Amino acid sequence: MDQDVVIVGDWGTSRLRLWLRQGKSVIHRRDGPGVSALTDTPEKTFLDLVGDWREAKPVGALLCGMVGSTIGWRLAPYASCPAGPADVADKALRLEADGLPVTIVPGLSCLNPLGGPDVMRGEETQVFGALALDGALRTGRHLLVLPGTHNKWTVVEDGKIMGFVTAPVGETFALLKAHSTLAAGGGSQADGSPEGFSLGLQRIAEHGAARLPHLMFETRSRQLLDGLSPADAMGYLSGLLIAADVAAARDWFGPMDAVTVIGAGALSDLYVQALAKSGVTAAVVDGDAAVLAGLSAISRSQEK
Repeated sequence: MDQDVVIVGDWGTSRLRLWLRQGKSVIHRRDGPGVSALTDTPEKTFLDLVGDWREAKPVGALLCGMVGSTIGWRLAPYASCPAGPADVADKALRLEADGLPVTIVPGLSCLNPLGGPDVMRGEETQVFGALALDGALRTGRHLLVLPGTHNKWTVVEDGKIMGFVTAPVGETFALLKAHSTLAAGGGSQADGSPEGFSLGLQRIAEHGAARLPHLMFETRSRQLLDGLSPADAMGYLSGLLIAADVAAARDWFGPMDAVTVIGAGALSDLYVQALAKSGVTAAVVDGDAAVLAGLSAISRSQEK
């Protein structure tokens, strides 16, 4: 079984990542549109993308993410926290696409630290992958953050996801950059600068996350009166949002010496900087590696 050829994937709102694997080896990778950008049905889109891979005779496909949501291929109802890979595997949805068995991983639901309902799809697989890749995370209590459109601050304890809270930091930044007066004067076309980001971190350190709405307007006023460039302004806005997110997480989850960041690229680096500004050490787990390891962990649980 360990050498079976399988198709695995993370199908989110904005992108699809597919891998053809044999055992632990990746044979091919292919990217496609997220479920919100489809021009055809999810089934046809998937079959078109993996068409030539069928020649390798995969035994099935295992997919996580928004593919199992109401806007995806078919609804895979949430599993409840606390949950480990076996709990998620038990609630996986199984279907067939042109004779190929397809399994869709359900997301998770919980009551978050604020006492409200919360949900995730796809991030649970990355968390299980991080635990598989780092044995130290499988025992004791740990805090992980998955930066993105909807950040997920996640508590794991002895190998299970106990709960989480979502902050739409990435979505908020994108909306403000594209549609607000804060980005007027060229900000909507500018990449954020490191200098502006550092200034945003500093302002939250000085005044706290509760002052975020008031500090945000400085994105505009500093351009008008202090000569802040559009790039610095967008970096400043990003720094404010991320620093406030980190500060709020410290309030919810208590003192934290270390946090594991799951992701890749510039956004993960920004969270590492913001955590360091708060005196917290951060380790980074690559997002793609976490997805692959997490899908493997769920697959092994299915076979037991």
